Amino acid sequence: MIDVGGNAMVQIRNVNKAYGGNQVVKNLSLDVYEGEFLTILGSSGCGKTTTLRMVAGFEQPTSGEILVQGESIAEKEPFERDVNTVFQSYALFPHMTVFDNVAYGLKMKKVPKKEIYTRVMEMLELVQLGGFEKRMPSQLSGGQKQRVAIARALINRPKVLLLDEPLGALDLKLRKQMQLELKRLQRKLNITFMYVTHDQEEALSMSDRIAVMHDGILEQVGEPKEIYEAPQSKFVATFIGETNLFEGVVSSVQDDRVSITVEPGTVTGCGTDFHPKEMVAVSVRPERMRYSQTPVEGFTIEGIVREQVYVGSVLKSIVALSNGNEVKLERLAGEALPMNGTVYPYWNPEDARLIHPRDQEFFNAVENVQMA
Repeated sequence: MIDVGGNAMVQIRNVNKAYGGNQVVKNLSLDVYEGEFLTILGSSGCGKTTTLRMVAGFEQPTSGEILVQGESIAEKEPFERDVNTVFQSYALFPHMTVFDNVAYGLKMKKVPKKEIYTRVMEMLELVQLGGFEKRMPSQLSGGQKQRVAIARALINRPKVLLLDEPLGALDLKLRKQMQLELKRLQRKLNITFMYVTHDQEEALSMSDRIAVMHDGILEQVGEPKEIYEAPQSKFVATFIGETNLFEGVVSSVQDDRVSITVEPGTVTGCGTDFHPKEMVAVSVRPERMRYSQTPVEGFTIEGIVREQVYVGSVLKSIVALSNGNEVKLERLAGEALPMNGTVYPYWNPEDARLIHPRDQEFFNAVENVQMA
C-alpha cells in the first residue's frame, strides 16, 4: 500500500475551473503520491475528466495551482510536462505499424535508432504484445489496441500516467482482464497513475486510493475499503455500491449507541458526536443486513419479502417495509428468506454508518456561495 505520508507527485491546490458561468471544478485540493494508483470516480459531469485534462495541460485552471514533483506546470505546454495521457479512443495512427506507433514519441525526441528498437521491443513484451510489432492497428482487437496505446504512453517514461476511462469501449470480460493488466503494469513500473472512471467496481478493484467527485466537489478521498465501509456523505454511500439509506432524527444516545427514529419505526447505530433531535442518515450495506421473524431490541421496522433474485452464489432479497419503502438484503444462495409472514430487518449497530446530512448540505451551500 502507498505511504500517504510519502512524496506527493501531483499536488492540486485550490483549483477552480469555470466555463462561462458554469463552475465545473470547485476549490479542488488533492495530493497524488509517488507510485500511487489513484482513481477519480464520479458520474458524468462531475468534473473528473476536466481535472485530468488540467493536469495534462489540455485545459487551464480558472484559479489555483497544479504542481508535479513540487514544480508548477502552469507555464508548460502539454508536451513539456512529464505526464502522458491514455484516452478511451486509443488515438493510434492508423497508417503506422504497432512498432512505429509505440516508437513515435522516442523518434520525436531523436532517440538513437538502436535504443528505440530495444525500448520498443521491451515495452511490447511488457504489455504482452511481443510478435505484434509489424501489425497495423486495423489488424488488432480492442484490447490489443488499448495495450498499444498504453505502451506508447509508457515508453516515454513519464512521471505520471493519466488514463481517461481507457477501458470504456471494451466488453465486460476484456475490461476485467485489462484491469488486472493495468494494475500489474503499474506495480511493475512503479509509475504514478491517475485514472478516471464512472465504474465503481473498477475503482474499487484497481485503486490504492479513490477520490470521489460530485458536482465539481471532492466528496471523499480514501482507500477502497474506507470509501465503501465508511462513506462521509449520502452521495458517497449511495454512489459506491448498493446501500440501504434511512433518514431520521436521533431520539436517544447512550455511550456510542444511537437510537434513530425513521419513518417506518426505530433503528440503532453506533457513533460519536450525535445528539438528540438532530437529523441523521443511516447507511447499511445489503450484505450487512439481517432479518428475524420476531422483533429485535432496538429495531421496530418490519416488512414482507417481496422478491428474491438468484445471482449465482448470492441471493438478493427485497423487503417492502410498512411505509412502502424497500430494503435490500444479500445472503448466500442457500439462505432464502421466508416469503410468507412478517420479517423484521435489523443489523449489528457497528455495521451501520451514521452520516450528518446537515454537514454535507452546509458544505455544499458554502461552496455554492463561494463559487457565485
